[in-house]
Amino acid sequence: MSNDNDHSKLPGRYRRFMGEFPHIAAAYDSLGEAARGAGPLDAKTITLVKLGMAMGMRHEGAVHSHTRKALEAGATPAEIRHAAVVGVTTMGFPGMMAALSWVDDILNKRAGPGQ
Repeated sequence: MSNDNDHSKLPGRYRRFMGEFPHIAAAYDSLGEAARGAGPLDAKTITLVKLGMAMGMRHEGAVHSHTRKALEAGATPAEIRHAAVVGVTTMGFPGMMAALSWVDDILNKRAGPGQ
């Protein structure tokens, strides 16, 4: 999360954690940076991979977070929705539909009313 300088955009629970345990938060951020830099994947691909992992784990909050991060990394809503749909044969139809609904929570909020 250190690649995002605006900590006000982080969830309140994580901001509190950062304040209570700054050394652990810093180590966690460093681990994430090291993992992202360990190979050839670009930022957009990394965010889509992490979004897929969050979907497969059925972590709604993580799907919301990684959907926002994917948008910030340049993924289009169509690419993000496709990432959810291709999970149908891995997660099953109900799991894919749940993940797609969590993705749409964010995408619909970004699109604004009437879009």
